[in-house]
Amino acid sequence: MRRGDHMAADAGEATTRFGKLTDDGVNRLRERLGIQYNQPRPPHNLEVTWDGSRHLANGYGDENPLYCDPEYARASRWEGLIAPPIFHYTMGEPEAPTPTPDEKARLKGDPLAGLGSYQAVMEFEWWRPLRIGDRVGRRCALVGVVPHGNSAFSGRSVAEVQAFIYRIKGGELSSMRRGTWIRAERHASAEKKKQYELPKPYMPEQLAEIDAAYEAEVIRGGRPRFWEDVSPGEKLGTIVRGPLRTSDLIGFHLGWGMQLTPPGGFGISYKLRKKAPGLFTPNSLNVPDTVQRLHWEREWANELGIPVSYDYGGLREAFLTNIVTNWMGDEGWLWRMSCEHRKFVYTGDTYWIRGRVKDKAMTERGGEVCLEIWVQNQWGTIVSPGEATVLLPTRDKPVVLPRPPSEDVDALIAHEVARYKAMDTGISFNGAA
Repeated sequence: MRRGDHMAADAGEATTRFGKLTDDGVNRLRERLGIQYNQPRPPHNLEVTWDGSRHLANGYGDENPLYCDPEYARASRWEGLIAPPIFHYTMGEPEAPTPTPDEKARLKGDPLAGLGSYQAVMEFEWWRPLRIGDRVGRRCALVGVVPHGNSAFSGRSVAEVQAFIYRIKGGELSSMRRGTWIRAERHASAEKKKQYELPKPYMPEQLAEIDAAYEAEVIRGGRPRFWEDVSPGEKLGTIVRGPLRTSDLIGFHLGWGMQLTPPGGFGISYKLRKKAPGLFTPNSLNVPDTVQRLHWEREWANELGIPVSYDYGGLREAFLTNIVTNWMGDEGWLWRMSCEHRKFVYTGDTYWIRGRVKDKAMTERGGEVCLEIWVQNQWGTIVSPGEATVLLPTRDKPVVLPRPPSEDVDALIAHEVARYKAMDTGISFNGAA
């Protein structure tokens, strides 16, 4: 075979693999496990500021003065404004070590190029608050590759688990986030696009119910909630967010940043498109636009098998932290939270966020309370179930902030890789239907 024939065959094979879930792609993804990297896009915020904290809190509807009013915050146990729990999403200067040539080669490209990517699970641990003036470094690593069989939405898929570890510059680790994204063949989701509950026009009484819930929302604030006063089965105060509008997503982006698309418009966007053309596809006017627009452009969502534009998992995560911080008050500490994103929430849907006390215990860390929390839509369908662990003061002792398992980031990442390797079932995708 001539060299040109080899090249044509290789190109044909690459075209055949693009958008397909294969053993080769999964194995090449596994080769990246534990290799630390820096995300290519710059953080939305380089430093914690009053405005940055306020814009994010306002963007997901949180009026807690601990995040928005420095004078109020100075009188709290924190003696100053602290940022909302999900603020680390907006930060993270590169801190990963320079990869070796071999690691750099393994990190090149996307072994699962052409597959859809759908956020499924997010887990958090918070060890230190972020304060005005803080700068934060971040290290990232793929820590899990877990194949799955057929699912109702996407058919064959693989779970890709990424860890993000944040350290306050010149100080201690502040938090860790572990995210699971389902990588699936796009055609499979397109074929199943009729299996949805879609929003319908609201009746006046439905809107009145939503407005009444907004009026009834309570932020506990400076009134301590003591561990001794909490009982299993106790309900958290319900909060509502929605109906979701495109303008709400714009407001959220102002505080959260773009996250998926590197920042910059017009000429800056053009330069980015030259560098990373895969982040852009033609819109209905044949103008290249970010693939992220499926969150606000129905036409593009339809092309991907989704009937209506939909929200972000990060927005629901913000709502879940919101119900917890409303309930626990300024003296409590949200230590851990995990949630699953099981169903889409579309433009026009309403979020009802609810919770209850699942259990409580006195441990070496102090008064721990386990909460069951969830987001459900206007149909009563739970779209994002979750759990949270809160540290509450006792009547004779304030909360002591938790410590990370290790201040050694390499050790944390190695532990995560080992944990997820135990879940790898070794399913084969070659020749599957």
